[in-house]
Amino acid sequence: MPQVPAAELKDYIGKELGHSEWLTVDQQRVDQFADCTGDHQFIHVDPEKAAQTPFGGTIAHGFLSLSLLPMMMGDLLVVPQGTRMGVNYGLDSLRFIQPVRVGSRVRLAVTLLDAYEKNPGQWLLKARAVMEIEGTEKPAYVAETLALCYL
Repeated sequence: MPQVPAAELKDYIGKELGHSEWLTVDQQRVDQFADCTGDHQFIHVDPEKAAQTPFGGTIAHGFLSLSLLPMMMGDLLVVPQGTRMGVNYGLDSLRFIQPVRVGSRVRLAVTLLDAYEKNPGQWLLKARAVMEIEGTEKPAYVAETLALCYL
């Protein structure tokens, strides 16, 4: 994560920080997620049966798409200089807008919404993360994420 002096974080608020690289969501990743979570609903793991649904094929779990957020956000979110570690502090909001069809490519757009020193040596960052699906207008989801950075 790019580090900037804490006093400069305010300069990034309201600004899009960029886009991640594109990532293809393949059936193997979906199957592995199903195994990890125990969610083997046919719309995720059975291409033949899923082809008969309005989705036209298998789709990624919503929480699989969300779980890609830390990896895809890693090179984009600015953090205070001297950050030793950051932890997931939760979400203020999350809306799944459109499913991610297996074989689709996705990327993340990140905008910093807020940054402040919650406690001495602890900065709370709020960001908007929008997972875009290549070739579609509607995103997979829009989330307001919270990260706590320890200096």
